[in-house]
Amino acid sequence: MSEAIHVIGASGRSGAVLCAALAARGDRVVAVVRDGAKFRRLGLGGEVRVADLADPPALARALAGARRVVSCAHARHAAAILAAAPADARFVLLGSTRRHTRWPDGHGLGVIAGETAWLASGRSGVMLHPTMIYGAQGEDNVRRLAALLRRLPVVPLPGGGRSLVQPIHQGDLTRCVLAALDIAWDGPQLLVVAGPIPLPYADFVRAVAAAAGRRPPRILGVPVGALIALSPLTRLPGLPRIRAAELRRLTEDKAFDIAPMRARLGVAPIGLDEGLAQTFRPMLAGGPLRS
Repeated sequence: MSEAIHVIGASGRSGAVLCAALAARGDRVVAVVRDGAKFRRLGLGGEVRVADLADPPALARALAGARRVVSCAHARHAAAILAAAPADARFVLLGSTRRHTRWPDGHGLGVIAGETAWLASGRSGVMLHPTMIYGAQGEDNVRRLAALLRRLPVVPLPGGGRSLVQPIHQGDLTRCVLAALDIAWDGPQLLVVAGPIPLPYADFVRAVAAAAGRRPPRILGVPVGALIALSPLTRLPGLPRIRAAELRRLTEDKAFDIAPMRARLGVAPIGLDEGLAQTFRPMLAGGPLRS
């Protein structure tokens, strides 16, 4: 019998896609989830072990015998996962490039804590830090933006949207995880995974509009302080909520060198236009996106 791969957070967006990809290539999956019924409804098969990441004994039972562990849970749980896993297990953990922001929120601080625990562990494997992930079923990055574009005739952006972004498609992230699973990592490693090239956020907005079947939006440069003052208005019904921290992060570049990703993982990520077409094509089958 082949060696099983334990996937923590298997019922989440990235976890579910990964489990499907593992099954497609013939790997045996042990899904470690908090809600077993929810995972079974996905119809992905595999063994299911139920554990809450805040319950160390239950997590240790779920990871008993694990040799390769993938965690699609938030990186703040890294310390608990490392403590519960067998001593000879190898890991692929998902972090986030949010750990590089100058304005860390709870999410970013949790990633930093998880990375710190990982580097101090001495265990073998890699923590992948993806940029903005899009393209998974139920993700709220480009879909939320498309919904906002439907309601706003003008898009106000700090500095006119000149800051850079480098989003990665869910399919490419999954390929990165699969490749990382097959590498004999020596000690705890870190690796950023991102899309092929950075582009200004304004161009990203225009690309999302085009893929969603909308007219090119008018971009209006606005001081970030003014946008933060207006952000409470997004609490109104029908508007996606935008928080002050998100607006501040729109002023910093999120551009990364993916040469290490290409060299270590052998993954060449798809372009944004192709990724957005894959994302919106099913929803546009019956006409322009409505929500």
